[in-house]
Amino acid sequence: MTLVPPTLTLAACSNQTAPIPTVPPPAPTETATVEVVIATQPADAAVATNTPVVAKTLPPTPACDDGDEPTPPQTEGPYFTPKSPERNSFIEAGMSGTRMTVSGFVLATNCQPVARALLDVWHCDDQGRYDNSGYWLRGHFFTDEAGRYSLETIMPGIYVGRTRHYHVKVQAPNQTVLTTQLYFPDEPANARDGIYRKECEMSVQDNADGSKAGSFNFVLNLV
Repeated sequence: MTLVPPTLTLAACSNQTAPIPTVPPPAPTETATVEVVIATQPADAAVATNTPVVAKTLPPTPACDDGDEPTPPQTEGPYFTPKSPERNSFIEAGMSGTRMTVSGFVLATNCQPVARALLDVWHCDDQGRYDNSGYWLRGHFFTDEAGRYSLETIMPGIYVGRTRHYHVKVQAPNQTVLTTQLYFPDEPANARDGIYRKECEMSVQDNADGSKAGSFNFVLNLV
């Protein structure tokens, strides 16, 4: 593996049962917050049998901004290598850097998940170096049937002319390829990177073990 330092190139871009009262309790004096739930049996059946209604919380719906803006394209840059291995973990023995997971959904502009979408990711190491002779910190993988993806990797470093970022190609089945980049919030170098776009910024959280978790939903304009 040969790690090639980048040139100064700005790439174009959550026991007892109490008796049932015979007199209804007084109405509450304060307004209660009501959570919308799905009942597993009709409410009238529950009253007739004195069986409480069992409720379950609705699963969260993936967000995709206002539902009509696709993820903006960004430049591929000079360091893309085709035919990367299929894997969603780039962690290898002896690798330095802060561990990080990046996850989210691939969605259409109507917010519907895209199953079996291809994601090809590559980035530099924690010192800002790309592997241009092998597949260190490179790979591709697919979304599941719910449109979800997850990658285990490290935080990329910063090099001359660029802020911290991941390169990503996203392709829904039988659709064109979106080439873009993902950025980190509150990164000082964002302000001086001419390619950086706020719309491509991840949400990033710190984990208790010192690692980080980033999330981003890609929105594709399907035809």
